[in-house]
Amino acid sequence: MEEDSGLEVTLSSSIYVNDHVGFCGSIKTFPSDFIVTEINPLGQLVNEIATESLYISCETLLEETRSCQQDCKRLKPNPPEPNIDEECCRDQDGGDCCTLECLPSSPGESDKHNAKILLECHLDRALTLDSLLEEPIREKLTQFAHSVKDAWNSKCKAEAFPIEFSLGSIPDKKIRASLHGAIRQEYPFLLSVTKDGEMVLKPNQDYHELCELVSEEEACGFLKFLDAKLENSKFAFRPDGDKEHRTMVHHFLNKKFGKLVETKSFPSSEQNVVITVRFREKRGSRKRTNANSEAKEEIYTAFTLQKENLETLEAIGYLASELGVLPADFSYTGIKDKKAVTYQAMVVKKVTPSRLKALGSVIGKKGLSVSKIRCANHPLRLGELQGNHFDIIVRDLKPQSNDCSASLKQRICEAIENVKENGFINYYGPQRFGLGQNIQTDQIGLALLNEELVKAVKLFFTPEDSDDPVNKAKKYFLETEDAKGTLAMLPDFKIREKMLLRALHRYGISHEGCTRGWMSIPHSMRIFYVHAYCSKIWNEAVSYRFKIYGTRVVAGDLIFSTECTESCLQNDKVHVVTSAEEMASRYTISQVVLPMAGYSVHYPTNKLGEWYRERLARDHLQMCPFRLPALQLNVPGCYRHILKYPHDMSYHFLNSNGKEIGTGDNLLQDSETSLFMSFWLDPSCYATVCLREILKCDL
Repeated sequence: MEEDSGLEVTLSSSIYVNDHVGFCGSIKTFPSDFIVTEINPLGQLVNEIATESLYISCETLLEETRSCQQDCKRLKPNPPEPNIDEECCRDQDGGDCCTLECLPSSPGESDKHNAKILLECHLDRALTLDSLLEEPIREKLTQFAHSVKDAWNSKCKAEAFPIEFSLGSIPDKKIRASLHGAIRQEYPFLLSVTKDGEMVLKPNQDYHELCELVSEEEACGFLKFLDAKLENSKFAFRPDGDKEHRTMVHHFLNKKFGKLVETKSFPSSEQNVVITVRFREKRGSRKRTNANSEAKEEIYTAFTLQKENLETLEAIGYLASELGVLPADFSYTGIKDKKAVTYQAMVVKKVTPSRLKALGSVIGKKGLSVSKIRCANHPLRLGELQGNHFDIIVRDLKPQSNDCSASLKQRICEAIENVKENGFINYYGPQRFGLGQNIQTDQIGLALLNEELVKAVKLFFTPEDSDDPVNKAKKYFLETEDAKGTLAMLPDFKIREKMLLRALHRYGISHEGCTRGWMSIPHSMRIFYVHAYCSKIWNEAVSYRFKIYGTRVVAGDLIFSTECTESCLQNDKVHVVTSAEEMASRYTISQVVLPMAGYSVHYPTNKLGEWYRERLARDHLQMCPFRLPALQLNVPGCYRHILKYPHDMSYHFLNSNGKEIGTGDNLLQDSETSLFMSFWLDPSCYATVCLREILKCDL
């Protein structure tokens, strides 16, 4: 390696990918100067989701379900006798079923169950066919569906059927899955398949054959029941007095769907018998349950959190304290800036929408608000977003020192256009490490990786240079190691600190006690510190890589393999650039990735690989397995592009009143003129890093 390769290269080092001069300015003068809005997987800004049209409150769903049951009894032409427990609720005009299974007639728990089913049905339809498909494609799909039904109704031969209809290429796997489900619900007589990312629809012959035995309404209801796969659900066909016909139905269902369901006949009267269908139990799935109690279904509530001048984890601490739940009951897709106004999606477990709405002004005093509140059926996962949108104001604009060769406006326009075209180095931003803190998060992560758990606790409680109650409590703890006394000094919203202190008070400040202390806080918070350390190493690695190789793609670099599928193992995801590929300039710098340290990654085979080994050795991690069983932490690592680009970037200038002004050369003579920028970035990209590349100065 080069002589200075062991030098720690930090984000503040002047490593840039563009050669413009840049300019100076200030960001985050006010929190409202930096507005971050999450973009969900459907491409929607989370503060603009039209919940009124996409979601229905749980209370409304319960009322709709009860009304639906009453309508079914009134409209059903041949209702079963009262001793039958289930009724099939269907739209008599042949439209969508109100629910995905037969509705139990008993009140209480069944209402909650039916509401959940009805909610899922509404969500699937609203968030896919109406929102994901453009109107022209939606109309063509409707025409194709009608042509299939018309061909069946006219008894056409199979060769006269419309063969298939393509929705086009849909590369996003999650969106494809949503579309598959929604199409099966709205058009059960169609079969959807994926061919190399292209979604193709065909007539569902199973539906057609079933319609030869039962009514279209029953066939529709059965296939929707089959698709929903709701545990402990049942489906009942209409009463049938013809034994031979029932046998034919039994045989058909067992032949086509016997691996999934089983059928039984139950007498409904002296003349009629009802065929009921239920899902087969999976082997080994039978669990022992208390006969006197039923397992409670989890309650999830989704919402958009707006926060100002607060860390995400601190905001969760406030909410958890007010709601009486644990921070671990909240799920989110990523951590947002502190000194900013941010909007992000969240889901909380064990809290109803009405209870969350009741927080109102209580959390408003803390710089928090919640909106777009609605029912959900699962938590969020980290990275489950399309990106983040930024609206940023840069104030105090001025040229770089000793730069008199061009106007300030020219420098600003040149800088922005360069970054739009050439991108920026994809560093982790300083907020990842606790900007301005005495002890940064990567230092705690390193102590955890080295299993120095007592040291990690003391780093965690290192106070900042202020006399607020939190820092006074931290200082008291380091001086006395009195966990109980420190607990009394901390405010309630400091939930992480309180959890850790309770464990330390019980088990002592020893290695074992600190292990139990770290285990008392949520996994997402424990892993956060380790990831911060790995992020710091990645930042240093990418700086070193640009320092020795620049923007050339060289042998030994890593790129994502073009032959890898979504199911590929971590080690199969990357390809090592060969000497021949370097000579042929086969790849561009935007394709190169670097690994985040972990047990399941390949390192570059050029000088970067040696640099990683020596850098980890400096922190005594050369033999680290990146698995910490005592803390239940596994760090497989991942790969990150070294270059990224802003999307849809636009900008203009503002006067001292915040009004847009023209673009004349003299517009920046007013010292109060500021720059407004709007753009969005991919997940895990930092706007402050993009701005640093534009301005060419530390922010």
